[in-house]
Amino acid sequence: MALPREESNRAIITVLGRDQIGIIAWVTGRLAEYSVNILDISQTIVSGFFTMIMVVDINPTNLELVALSRMLEDEGKEKGLQVKVQHEDIFAFMHRI
Repeated sequence: MALPREESNRAIITVLGRDQIGIIAWVTGRLAEYSVNILDISQTIVSGFFTMIMVVDINPTNLELVALSRMLEDEGKEKGLQVKVQHEDIFAFMHRI
């Protein structure tokens, strides 16, 4: 008998766009406002394009994941960035081989 799988409280945030000053400060600042804990972060710049992926703990947040996603996506668009927020389980399912 398989044990019930514990639901993850983690989300994956990706940010893509032309490099500009303050991207990391903006994203991490907004996450801190909602008590989202950053567990891991990786970023790089390739030919002037900024890419970042973050693993965050959404458990302590006082904001629903959908609302957090919309807020970051909308504010990102204003900055010329593509921001996606996905629950870890959905991200893992979509990227299975």
